Parts: sequence; C-alpha cells; structure tokens
Amino acid sequence: MNIGVDAAALGMSNTMVASTNDVNSGYWNPAGLIHLEDNQVSLMHANYFANIAQYDYMAYGSPIDDQSAWGISLIRFGVDDILNTTELIDSQGNIDYNRISLFSAADYGFTFSYARKLPVLGFQYGVNAKVIRRIIGKFANSWGFGFDAGIQFEKNNWQFGLMLRDITTTYNVWNIDEAEYKKIANAIPDKNQELPESTEITAPKAQLGIAKKIIIHYDYSILAAANINMRFTKTNDLISNDLVSIDPALGFEFGYTNLVFLRAGVGNFQNIQQLDNREKVGFQPNIGLGFKYKGIQVDYALTDLGNQSAALYSNIFSLKVDLSLFRN
Repeated sequence: MNIGVDAAALGMSNTMVASTNDVNSGYWNPAGLIHLEDNQVSLMHANYFANIAQYDYMAYGSPIDDQSAWGISLIRFGVDDILNTTELIDSQGNIDYNRISLFSAADYGFTFSYARKLPVLGFQYGVNAKVIRRIIGKFANSWGFGFDAGIQFEKNNWQFGLMLRDITTTYNVWNIDEAEYKKIANAIPDKNQELPESTEITAPKAQLGIAKKIIIHYDYSILAAANINMRFTKTNDLISNDLVSIDPALGFEFGYTNLVFLRAGVGNFQNIQQLDNREKVGFQPNIGLGFKYKGIQVDYALTDLGNQSAALYSNIFSLKVDLSLFRN
C-alpha cells in the first residue's frame, strides 16, 4: 500500500497529494474524487525485481452529485510460482522431486473511498476504508483493516493537500497453519521453535502537498508539485529523529495542448551508511510520459534510476478511461 499507483503519478515521484483530481485519488487523496465529472476506470501493471514480483491495480470512481463522489480500488502485489521444498525429502530420507509444489505469496488491498465538498469554498475532504488480505500459500494468511483521511484546498491556482494514512493504525491478524509450521520447525536447531507473532500493526503516516499549474500561451502547461512525507518513527529518511522522519519529494509535468505529457521527479531521499561508516544521501529519480485523447489516457513511468535505490529498473504502464465515451 506504500508503493503508489498510476504511472503518471509515479513519474512525478508520487507528488500527488495536492493535485490529484481523478479516479486514482482514492489512493493519493480521496478528497480529489470530488473533481470527477463522470465515471472513470483506471488500470495499472508493473513488474518489480526483474519480473519476479507482479504489481497490479484497478479502480473505479463516480460522482454522486455536485457535492460528493465515491470510488473503489483493488491492489495486488505478489510473487507467484514459488517452489515449496518442505516435503522434498520423504520419511526414509530420500529426495523426491515429485514432492515439490508451487505457491504464491501475495498482498491484496481493497479500498472504498468517499469525498465531499465542505461548506467553505475551495475545501473538500475524503475518507478511505481499507481491507487488507495477505496470503503466503497454505502456510499463513491474514485479514486487516484501516482508515485514511484527506483534505484539499484550492485558491488562486494554488493547490494544497494533506493525507493521513492508517489514522487508526492498520491492524492485521494472522492465521498460521500449525501443521505446515511443524514441518519446518526443526529445520535449523534451536531456531523457529515458536510461532511468529499473530498480529501486525501499521503505524500512521502523513503527507503534506502543494502544487501549482501554469498555462503558457494556451497550448503549454507546467505542473509543479512537492510533498513532505512524514513517518512517526525514526528511519533513514533525510530528516529523522525519535519523533518524526521526513522525506521530501518534487515532481514536474510539462503538457502540450492537454494531449502529450512529459514528467520527471525525485524523491525517496535516504541517509545510506557506507562501508567506511560515512553517510551518503541516496535518492530515487523518476521519469515518465503520457498521451491523452478523447478521454483515454495512457501513461508510462520508468523508476529506480541510476542505482540510487535498492530495487532494479521498473517499467510501469497505466490506462485511464472516461466511461462517458461509451454513451450514446
């Protein structure tokens, strides 16, 4: 749930809290759903870690009336066809490759979003209710739930946004198959003798954003956006203490006649300790492009450039469609 969705947003280093205004707002800031003028759907696919992991996303959003809107989305991140070798050796100590099976480890996130305008001009808010499902083959699975809340404000072509993720903490409860666990409990002497913890808690996070779009000679536009991402724990983020860790991000989009878009961004600033104990600031640049025509928008992003982060290159594609195109 922390990776992000929509290639257009990922190309701008996820700096969408203030400016998001389409079906993908359910993820970035549900308050942005209020800008929907008609029904929209969005699809995205990405491969991570040299195609080992698959990341997929779909969403639907619709206005309710002039004052409110709603949306739903589903995210899956999984690694499939993992070899299960826990029964490779039979009871007589013989290796039997026919006893190898395959399983998947996957996380699912289902979100229901609602947005509404506030009585104060320029303000709108939104909330998310999330259900989390995590499955590790037949070994373990969990159910979880959580809530997000966001607000946006617009004035004089400036946009401001605040997104509070997991505001009540997102709580997952695991169910571990003890019969399967016993098969590996003695694989390493004096290790794995007790079942893992059955509860998992995701702490709250906050994102503060600002954006401004400038139109140049009618045909050209520049969108500049910035985020301050905050986690309430000590991490390797650029600014970090016992109270809060802060990771800034910047994003830009250049548009021509609302048809072609070029995007770039930089984020994920981290203090990385070197082998000689010195610290180096690492960061993640992103680039992307998009094409929009008659309510159909196709976007592409290339992330994890220049070995600045631990992951490999990721090519991300997304599609957004305004369903009004299919009405007579």
